[in-house]
Amino acid sequence: METTGNPRPGNTDGSHTPIPAVPQARAGAHDAIDKVTNAARPMVDRIASGAHQTVDKIAGVATQAAETLGVKGEQLKNFQTQAMEQCRGYVRENPVASLGIAIAAGFLLSRLLSSR
Repeated sequence: METTGNPRPGNTDGSHTPIPAVPQARAGAHDAIDKVTNAARPMVDRIASGAHQTVDKIAGVATQAAETLGVKGEQLKNFQTQAMEQCRGYVRENPVASLGIAIAAGFLLSRLLSSR
């Protein structure tokens, strides 16, 4: 049986015989690839683990920030409600003074806005 390939130097009959160095080089290349892969696998696993931990930390911080903003928003809403009730109470108890304050505030605002 004749194999295909380049004729070996020194063959005078023109027949094709396999070169023994090719299978050895192929096996060596596969061994090198396996060694590099095995060496890189722990590093890739560590990087992936670190990335997962970072994402978990960021998600935790974002959740905590959202909860804090929700609480602060509720506190601000309660403060606004209390301030409005206090203003209404003051206006009911002191209508003339409230009217004077409103006129003075309107005059000051008109002066500030008209100067621009």
